[in-house]
Amino acid sequence: MSNLSACSGGWPGTIPASAGIGLRFPHHRDVIETRPAVGWLEVHTENYTGGGNPAACLEAVRADYPLSLHGVGMSLGSADGLDADHLARVRDAVRRFEPALVSDHLSWSLGDGLYVADLLPLPLTEEALAVVCRNVERFQDGLGRQILVENPSSYLRYRHSTIPEAEFLGAVVAATGCGLLCDVNNIFVSACNHGWDAMHYLDTIPAAAVQEIHLAGHAIRTINGRDIRIDDHGSAVSDPVWTLFSAAIQRFGRIPTLIEWDNNLPALDILVAEAAKADAILAAAPQHTSERERHAAFA
Repeated sequence: MSNLSACSGGWPGTIPASAGIGLRFPHHRDVIETRPAVGWLEVHTENYTGGGNPAACLEAVRADYPLSLHGVGMSLGSADGLDADHLARVRDAVRRFEPALVSDHLSWSLGDGLYVADLLPLPLTEEALAVVCRNVERFQDGLGRQILVENPSSYLRYRHSTIPEAEFLGAVVAATGCGLLCDVNNIFVSACNHGWDAMHYLDTIPAAAVQEIHLAGHAIRTINGRDIRIDDHGSAVSDPVWTLFSAAIQRFGRIPTLIEWDNNLPALDILVAEAAKADAILAAAPQHTSERERHAAFA
C-alpha cells in the first residue's frame, strides 16, 4: 500500500461539504465579476496546465473559492503506465493552484503512445486491477498526495470481467489508499444500461473513502430499439439522479457535491440554482457515522 493511505492533508484549503460548480471557459468572466454564491469550483486539469488567460482566470478566483482539479487524461487503466510528461504537467498545475482535491477517472485513453478522445472502459479483471493500482500509486507518489478515482459511466461490458465494478473500486482504495469521487449520475447511467442495482452499488463502495460527489444530466438514445443512457453533461440533473443522490448522502454523509455541465452550457445563474438544490438536500441530511469516520481517516 502507498504511504499516502491515511494522509490526505498537508496542502492548503479544504472543500466544504456543500455544492460547487464546474468552472468552464464561457463563465470565466461572469465568475470573476459576480462571485456567485457557490461553495467551491472544479476545473478540468488539462485546461490549466499551460499559461495564458485560463491560468490567469484560475489565479484570480482561487483566493475566493476552494478549488478541485479534475483530470480527464491520466489514463489510470493504461497497461503502458502513465505518461511521464503529462504527470509532470499535472504536478506543476497542482503546485501552482494548490487544489484541495485532485481526481481522475477509472478508465483508459492511452495505448502505444496514442491518445483517444474518450474515457474507455476497462475489463474488470485481476490483471487490470494490478495495472490500475500501480498507476494510482505512481500518480500519488508523483504528486506527493492522495488522489480521488471516479467511477465511470459505461455502455458495454467485457465478457471476461470477473470483478463487479464497485468491488473493483474498493480493491483499488484498499491497495493504494486513494479516495473515491462518487459520480451519482454515472452510477445511474450504468445501472440503467446494464441492469445493475444502483443502491447495491452505493452499499458496496467503501463509504469512508468517498470525498466528493458529482451530479450531471444525461441523454437517452434509442439504438436498435433499445434505450441507452449517455453521460453527456448537457442538461439539468434528472429527478431519478436527485433521488439517488439523496440516498447516497444518507449512506456517505454530507459530501462536497459538484454540478457538472459541459455541453449546451446554460447561463451561470442556472448552474448556481442547480447547486442551491444540491445544497438544500445536503443541509437536510444528518451527519452520518461514515462521515465522521471519513473525517478521522482522511484528516
